[in-house]
Amino acid sequence: MPESTPPRASSSTRIHAFCDDALADFDATALAQHLAQRKLSHTEVVAASVARAQRINPALNAIEVAAYGQAIGNARRAHRGFFAGVPTFIKDNTDIQGLPTLHGSDAVQAQPAKHTAPFAEQLLAQGFICMGKSSLPEFGLNASTEFVRHPPTRNPWHTDYSSGASSGGAAALVAAGVVPLAHANDGGGSIRIPAACCGLVGLKPSRGRLIDAVAAKKLPINIVSEGVVTRTVRDTANFFAEAESYFYNPKLPRLGRIQGRSARRLRIGVVEQGLNGNRYDAATSAALAATVKQLEALQHHLAPTLLQYDPRFGDDFGLYWAMLAYSLEKAGKRVLGVPFNPARLDPLTHGLANKLRQEKWHLPAALYRLQKARKDYDNWFKRFDVILAPTLSHCVPQLGFLSPAVPFETLFQRLTDYISLTPINNVTGTPAISLPMAQSPEGLPLGMHFCAPWGQEARLLELAFEIEQAHPWRRITG
Repeated sequence: MPESTPPRASSSTRIHAFCDDALADFDATALAQHLAQRKLSHTEVVAASVARAQRINPALNAIEVAAYGQAIGNARRAHRGFFAGVPTFIKDNTDIQGLPTLHGSDAVQAQPAKHTAPFAEQLLAQGFICMGKSSLPEFGLNASTEFVRHPPTRNPWHTDYSSGASSGGAAALVAAGVVPLAHANDGGGSIRIPAACCGLVGLKPSRGRLIDAVAAKKLPINIVSEGVVTRTVRDTANFFAEAESYFYNPKLPRLGRIQGRSARRLRIGVVEQGLNGNRYDAATSAALAATVKQLEALQHHLAPTLLQYDPRFGDDFGLYWAMLAYSLEKAGKRVLGVPFNPARLDPLTHGLANKLRQEKWHLPAALYRLQKARKDYDNWFKRFDVILAPTLSHCVPQLGFLSPAVPFETLFQRLTDYISLTPINNVTGTPAISLPMAQSPEGLPLGMHFCAPWGQEARLLELAFEIEQAHPWRRITG
């Protein structure tokens, strides 16, 4: 069985684990190279990651299940793959044999998983060593990793603030230097939102690029994508290249190993308001304007564009979101295959389920419109190669603002106002990446969101390489 997580604490400062140990400030690619050249051993790297986790997690609350003994044991065995010996965390909505999967919910009874999920197999086949499970809000339904009965996951850039969600634990651990790369997944922005909050690279791939979760494939519209959060573009690019060598979807263009910028200059459309006409706050608008200037200096061609979608999209996605919560409330035990107590669900999940009950007669029309959204999205790219918008409509909020304890109507409106364009890519199955382009007045990261046509992750990675080289993002140690 996994060890318990150390006692939790909090502070109100920037906090990170970077130090002069085997991990140093290497990204996953550099660490893998040092391990392959035997400049470092697997055991000393994993031991350094364990030490960092034990030192910093009491302040971050980002680890749901620690498996340090198992990780050290695995480090003593032979590993193959591009990332052989690199430590990582798996998000706690994905099964790892022998570890419980809790989904961030008190409604789920802890039981060791009997099997490792197919995507986790795809990730671990690259040689990663699993350190345990990272935290998420209940069933990934919130945009902040906060709980009713437990302390929140904190942002290492400033621990009074949200780390985003739903991959908030993964993002906090990578940003703080506990591991260089961690598993994330995304059903409405859950790779890109925490990447934006924590100053990371977060690529949501095209539908079908990676192996889907079994439950995701059963959805009326599969909105969930697997992936990772990283500190460097090359780590994301190398992860996807290696993932493709494990599993390739012939319906998609091959991605290959993207290693740098393209000579092609892009037509980039700039979206100046979020879903439902949401206006960006002043700092976010300024960051968008600065990003436009940086891209123009790189000789890309930018022009404003209006959102290309049915004006009911935001309401329709909200109803789909409510449908997921309703399904869990009504059939959680059958869906999850573990003992489940719906009375222990948090108020956000109950509120979303009640929303579905009150509006269920609108669901068939909402599903029909969502299934047609891809046509509107594709039309956008008759004029543009990439679409740019802020990842979120306003700066990272303080903890408590998006807490599931906030009355449902207030919280739902806050979430609707906070989220920018991210759900569009989930519904259409298209790729998008968040890059840490700016800082808020409070010194927290501020992400910009770039999206492309289905299958065109290479276009986004090439642009990301170019931006990273021309305008390196600020480090948490800076």
